Amino acid sequence: MTIGCIIQARMGSTRLPGKVLLDVTKGKPVLYYVINQLKHCKSIEKIIVATTTLQEDDKIVQFCIDNKVSYFRGDSKNVLERHYRCAEKFSLSKIIRMPSDKPLLDPEVVDKVVEIFNTNHYDYVTNWSISAPTFPSGTEVEVVSFDALKKVWEKSTLPSEKEHVTNYIYNHRDDFRIFNVINSENLSNFRWAVDRIEDLRLVREIVSRIQKSPILIKDILELFKNEPSLVEINKQVDGNESNAKSEKEDKEFLRTKN
Repeated sequence: MTIGCIIQARMGSTRLPGKVLLDVTKGKPVLYYVINQLKHCKSIEKIIVATTTLQEDDKIVQFCIDNKVSYFRGDSKNVLERHYRCAEKFSLSKIIRMPSDKPLLDPEVVDKVVEIFNTNHYDYVTNWSISAPTFPSGTEVEVVSFDALKKVWEKSTLPSEKEHVTNYIYNHRDDFRIFNVINSENLSNFRWAVDRIEDLRLVREIVSRIQKSPILIKDILELFKNEPSLVEINKQVDGNESNAKSEKEDKEFLRTKN
């Protein structure tokens, strides 16, 4: 059994179509940077890109083949199903879930979250919090055991639970052993996840200025300290769009069910 990172990726993003294969630097798209940052993690034994069976995602599969990265193809709408089947196929005992909108994730943060998971008896460990986030958007990490993922897969019914993979855990906290990693300083006002074109512009600016690999949170904060105007590039982006959409879909699902 293996600890692996599943990167969920598709071309059909509604807010920024094809974003995973949009260039950050010439010939190196968002997905390249996600994978490259993860390669610096000491805790990951396997990296897998989980995409869909849709024809439009053939481009992602080709990228994986060209870059010698493992991949899995699954359900285009049920992201939870895709994760579970991927983890099952690759015999993962512990799963790091990583959406492909985090080209500047911090490998040191990933390793810290995994270490806490490995040295305790938790079902799910994350540095992300809906109500009280402390890490920058774009550095979130989730680690879940295969047994917990299987339970989530078996019991999830709401659209949001199938789309966001771990929502069932948050909706049934008493059924799981959960730990939330809190940063010593609240950095949640910073954002370098890629949901909109403004986000991608910021990431391009960061990468053009920081000539090292991996790029860590402390590096980006130092850059922002020297060039505070950079944070204005994506300041107007609403990072809660996806959650708002999911809440609406859940309400409609429950209404039609009743």
